[in-house]
Amino acid sequence: MIEFKNVSKVYPGNKVAVENINLKFETGEFICFVGTSGSGKTTCMRMINRMNIPSKGTVLIDGRDISKTNEINLRRRIGYVIQQIGLMPHMKIYENITMVPKLLKWSEDKMNKVARELLKKVDLPESYLDCYPSELSGGQQQRIGVIRALAADQEIILMDEPFGALDPITRDTLQQLVKQLQREMGKTIIFVTHDMDEALKLSDRMVVMDKGQVVQFDTPDGILANPANDFVREMLGEERLNRAQFDYETVEKMMVLEPICILENQTVAEAIQIMRKNRVDTLLVVNEEKHLMGQVDIFALDQRRMGTDRVGNHTKKISYLYNDTKIRDAIYYINDLGFRNIPVVNKDLVLAGLVTRASVVDKVYESYWSDYQPEGDDTIHQIKPEKMSAVEDTL
Repeated sequence: MIEFKNVSKVYPGNKVAVENINLKFETGEFICFVGTSGSGKTTCMRMINRMNIPSKGTVLIDGRDISKTNEINLRRRIGYVIQQIGLMPHMKIYENITMVPKLLKWSEDKMNKVARELLKKVDLPESYLDCYPSELSGGQQQRIGVIRALAADQEIILMDEPFGALDPITRDTLQQLVKQLQREMGKTIIFVTHDMDEALKLSDRMVVMDKGQVVQFDTPDGILANPANDFVREMLGEERLNRAQFDYETVEKMMVLEPICILENQTVAEAIQIMRKNRVDTLLVVNEEKHLMGQVDIFALDQRRMGTDRVGNHTKKISYLYNDTKIRDAIYYINDLGFRNIPVVNKDLVLAGLVTRASVVDKVYESYWSDYQPEGDDTIHQIKPEKMSAVEDTL
C-alpha cells in the first residue's frame, strides 16, 4: 500500500508543484495520474521513490515512512520505466534486463531464467538477449524497458509516460501488454500520462490533477458518470462522455446472468432434454467448478449413443470474453464477426454470463433511442394474419 499524507512540494522561488495531497493506493492496483503539463502528476510519482523529496507531509509504503528508508535500497525495490526507455546502449539486452538483479547479487542461473521467462511474456525471441538496444525497434526497446522493471520482482512499478513517443498501433499493443502483465504478476503500477484515453483504458483508479491539486480520485466509470467539475468534464470531452457506455462500461452491465449450461460429465440424453425444454440448439459446457469447457451443438450429437455417451466427448472449444471486456469490444464480436452469442468468464475462467445479440440490441436502444418519440401518429399498425392474403394479392 502507498499513502500520501498532507504532501506538498514547493520548489525554489516559492513555486508550488503540489499542495496538500492525500491519497491511498492499495497493493496490486493500477493507478494513473492524469492531467495537463505542470499539474503535478510526475512530481507526485517521483516522490514514491524519493527522486523528489516532499517539502511537507509524508509518503508511506506499507505503513512505513520512506524518508526513513535508505534511498538506494528503496529504489532497488521499485521499478521505473520512462518515455526515453533508458536502456544502456553499450550493454546487451540481457545485461539491461538483469541490471537490478545483479546489484541484488542474484545467481547467474536465476538471472538467466528470469530474463528468458520475461522475454517470452512479451513475445520476443531469446536470441534478442545477445543484441544491443540499437538493433531493436522502438517498440521492442520499450518492451525491454517494461520487463527490465519487472526483472527484480519489485512490487511497485513507476511508469512516466512510457508510450508517449510511440506510434498508435505499437502504443495500443504495449498498453494491453502492461495491463496483462500487471494482472498476471499482481504488481502495483503508478502510471503518469496526459492522455485521458490511456488513463481510462488502463487504470483501476485515476488521480485527475490540476495546478498541483487532486481534482478527482475515482474509478474510470465513476469519473465518467460523475465528473467532479468543469475541468474534469473538459478533459474528458463531450464525445467521451457520450460514448462512455460503449467504450468504458464492461459487459457485466449487459450480459445475461446464469446462462443455460450443462456439466461435461452429463449424458447426451440429458443435453437433448435441456435443449428441447429451453428451445435452444447449443449448450455451454462447464466442469464441476463452473469453469467454461466449451460448447455442445445438437447437430454434433449422435443419437445412437444417447444412453451413456457423455457431453464432454462432443464439446468444442469456443471464443469467450472476460467480464472486464468493454461493451464496445463485445459489439464488435456480435455485429462485425457475426457471433450469435458469446460467453463471459471471470479471471479464473469461471462462467459468469452470456452476451447475446438481443442484449446488445437492448443496450444500443437504451443508449441511443430510449428518449425517441416519433412525430405525428405514433401508433404502430400491425397487420393481422387473416389480412395477409389480401395484402399478398396486391403485390
